[in-house]
Amino acid sequence: MASDHIVVNVDVGETRLALIEGGMIVELNVERKRERSMVGNVYHGKVSRVISGMQAAFIDVGIERAAFLAVADIIRPDDFDMLVPDAQDHTETRPPRRIHSSTPIRDVLKEGQNIIVQVAKGPLGTKGARVTSHISLAGRYLVYMPTQKQIGISKRISDPDERARLREIMKEIKPAIGGIITRTAADGASRKDLQADARFLEGQWEEILRNHEKTSKVSLLYEEPDLVLRAARDSFNSDIAKIIVDDKEQHGRLNKFINRFAPSRTDDVEFYQGREPIFDAFGIEDEITRALGRRVPLPSGGFLVIDQAEALTAIDVNTGKFTGGKDLEETITKTNLEAVREIAYQLRFRNLGGLIVVDFIDMDRPSNRDRVYKALKEELERDRAKTTAMRISELGLVEMTRKRTRESLGRTMNQPCFYCDGTGQILSGTSVAYEILRELRREYHRLSGGKKVIISVHPDVASIFKNEESSSLKKVASSMNLEIKIEPVKGFHFEQFEIGTRGHSDRKDGK
Repeated sequence: MASDHIVVNVDVGETRLALIEGGMIVELNVERKRERSMVGNVYHGKVSRVISGMQAAFIDVGIERAAFLAVADIIRPDDFDMLVPDAQDHTETRPPRRIHSSTPIRDVLKEGQNIIVQVAKGPLGTKGARVTSHISLAGRYLVYMPTQKQIGISKRISDPDERARLREIMKEIKPAIGGIITRTAADGASRKDLQADARFLEGQWEEILRNHEKTSKVSLLYEEPDLVLRAARDSFNSDIAKIIVDDKEQHGRLNKFINRFAPSRTDDVEFYQGREPIFDAFGIEDEITRALGRRVPLPSGGFLVIDQAEALTAIDVNTGKFTGGKDLEETITKTNLEAVREIAYQLRFRNLGGLIVVDFIDMDRPSNRDRVYKALKEELERDRAKTTAMRISELGLVEMTRKRTRESLGRTMNQPCFYCDGTGQILSGTSVAYEILRELRREYHRLSGGKKVIISVHPDVASIFKNEESSSLKKVASSMNLEIKIEPVKGFHFEQFEIGTRGHSDRKDGK
């Protein structure tokens, strides 16, 4: 009996969706109306720039930053002509010619050219979206690829008889143009349901082409469903007992959507009517707070430290208060094994992607390194995102990659601290005080000669000048023949200060 479920919280301008497996919140997705994901959207784009040295082009798709298109992801615009379905002709057609990565890109594209592209990876940080000409349209059971030819079966469908059954059905229902791949949800699906999905996706492609032919302007040709409907399409399988949603309108949309492909499961969409907010009732709010923290505790007393930088994420494993028994190696190995499970969980929940480096506690015995690595591989197999991990080095390091198509939870919900500019550090109060004294000396010729100087600073820095650095301030004042007054200002940044004389001031922000 399935016990996993999906919990949906709908608010003004924001939707949050949590996937709960075995009582644990393993994934959290946040979508805001103004920041909706572009991944899967299909655009009528225009080539804005071709860069031969990069073997790539930048495509205007109507957003702030142009999208990146590599030469190997291009279909010659003229080749789209052969992808127009003919209702009277269901003979097999050849797919468009694939372009090799060594083909000079200026032989394929030129500035100002129109092209159909799909967003494969959304904008991340300072990088723009990545697009491809190889379109793929996802349904409930199938993925339709009009620019390719193959038939594929999801690797997660392991039963040989079921794979053979699906392959035979695919051969029969495959559209005349393009290829199809079965999704995991196709396991056990009837021929009727699979064929209906194929025809629906083929119809979507025809509509995209019609819209493309009608316009010469950069425009959106097809938009992926929003977060709620994507979850129903992609995640509402036999393992999920129910979807619980706290918004009546979204509950109605979900029922209507699910009724199209799984009418027997409309009763499994539940409208939450409790007094307590839905994420509080399921303990999700507390888990979000935990997930956004830098330090994550382990059951035995150890902890993880997770730091997300621009190019990679570093995860450090520490024993903390855990001392274990007499065998130090066994204590370390136990902590590392605890860390493995938590790391795999945090990767999914925080949606960490790209390059990840894990610094396990050093283990002397190769057999223990193998135990930890094997446990890590087993935990990562549960992750739907493609993940690879190198073996643990003698230094205890593991290099990993995890496929990333959208921003992490931390970067979605947080922003860099305006106070420290995301570094996590600021100058100490003593350092700020000494910088002020140095600035006074730099301004010697302007300030010296019996003038009265007012130095405006953060209250904590003012306290330092009043106490531990009062003698230093007096020496500088005496050497420069100045009368110095320290003025605390509550609204100042900790590193900010102003040096003023007779109504004139020089401001220093320290940033």
